[in-house]
Amino acid sequence: MGSPLDVVLVNPGGKEPIYGALANEYAAVETPLWLALLAAYLRERGLTVAIIDADAQQLGPREAVRRAVELQPLLCAVGAIGGNPSVSSTPKMPAVRAVLEELRQQSTNVRSVIFGIHPSGVPERTLREEPVDFLCRGETFLCITDLVMAFRNGGDTGNIQGLWYKQNDKVVDRGWARQLQDLDVLPLAAWDLLPMDRYRAHNWHCFGHLEDRASYAMVYTSLGCPYNCSYCNIHALYGGGGIRFRSAGKVLEEIDLLVRKYGVRNFKFVDELFVVNPRRMDEVCLGLAERKYDINIWVYARIDTVNENILRKLFRAGVRWIAYGIEGANTEVRKGVAKGRFDREKILQVIRQTNEAGIHVIGNYMFGLPDDDMSTMQETLDLAVELNCEYANFYVTMAYPGAALYDTAVRDALPLPSCWEGYSQFNRHTVPLPSKYLSSAEILRFRDNAFMQYFGSSRYQDMILRKFGQPTLDHVRGLLTHKLPRVLLGD
Repeated sequence: MGSPLDVVLVNPGGKEPIYGALANEYAAVETPLWLALLAAYLRERGLTVAIIDADAQQLGPREAVRRAVELQPLLCAVGAIGGNPSVSSTPKMPAVRAVLEELRQQSTNVRSVIFGIHPSGVPERTLREEPVDFLCRGETFLCITDLVMAFRNGGDTGNIQGLWYKQNDKVVDRGWARQLQDLDVLPLAAWDLLPMDRYRAHNWHCFGHLEDRASYAMVYTSLGCPYNCSYCNIHALYGGGGIRFRSAGKVLEEIDLLVRKYGVRNFKFVDELFVVNPRRMDEVCLGLAERKYDINIWVYARIDTVNENILRKLFRAGVRWIAYGIEGANTEVRKGVAKGRFDREKILQVIRQTNEAGIHVIGNYMFGLPDDDMSTMQETLDLAVELNCEYANFYVTMAYPGAALYDTAVRDALPLPSCWEGYSQFNRHTVPLPSKYLSSAEILRFRDNAFMQYFGSSRYQDMILRKFGQPTLDHVRGLLTHKLPRVLLGD
């Protein structure tokens, strides 16, 4: 047994409750970027750190905690966070709890802290429900550094900004953690602490070359989002709106390292919106184009933030997939969730321009937005079918803790899932938020039928065969064999 560590960071496993039957073959194994960033920041300040990625290494909570305790850390920090806010926040909480409970059983000396979107969204409830010593609300870097330094130096932990805890059964509220305003003070992520051979891209990210899903990494170029869509919980991580940018030089340095040292080919830019600051986007794209890497990048964008010139730059940089948050076809329905700044003609135009630039599209759609009825949901499905994007995510509207819709649902006593797994889109206990006109069951049934209709259509499958070949078409057809069991629908 070596010298004690200052911090062990744990990424809990447990993809099966989140993705169900799709977990093993279709879902990605994503790099725990926030843990790797936090580890690098702590290490640069002279602290000793390890990461246990129970998800990638397929460790149960007992084994993950055994390995953590063996390292004799002052602090075990457990992340309820990942690359997709809707998947890796609230639905991850049962796996987080299992790790915390196991830690309490295996050690009375190691103190614990939880961080991520869900704990930040409902901090008091989390502290009362979970067997944890501390909670970091918001961005982790300064708050957790201050906590570890206090442990090392025998200092006071009671006044650390953003650090919540219980005292005599009362929750002490220390507000939001301080943020780093200059993102370039963050070092490159601690990739050396991760099992880099264990990560793989989402299935659709490698349509046409499904055998190349390994060698995958996530990179950030900005933190935050300037928009305030009421269904999104991302601001729970930052304590409000706004966006901060990393310099193009730092982004390119990170990609250079990942390509040259780790052989990474598939990248996800985890920014909420990569295409939002044209000048900095130009710098990143130009640098990548000059390098002529053979890479496959996926980014997020809004319909109202791209044009033909931008799309050509993205393609030259290696961007091969763009995920657009189309959400709904009906403009009034979108306005109800602050997503109404474009119309149907603009959507059709942008999807056509994206394909003409050589970039594939993931259309993201939501059923059961507050103003949805059967006719407006059908409008959304009809639009999806007309667009015939290379991939489509069909979501039901969830009131995720940390989102404005959650506060509304609690205030109005709307039905919510009875367990955290029920906030997963694919779990058997999934319960969507009811709309003004539709029940949760009606919305969920429509979504599941829409999925089968879209991916099972001859028009979609013919397009997949033409663009990506028979192996990819066979893979898509395999998706259709996995009917998701739903308790709400009587399964």
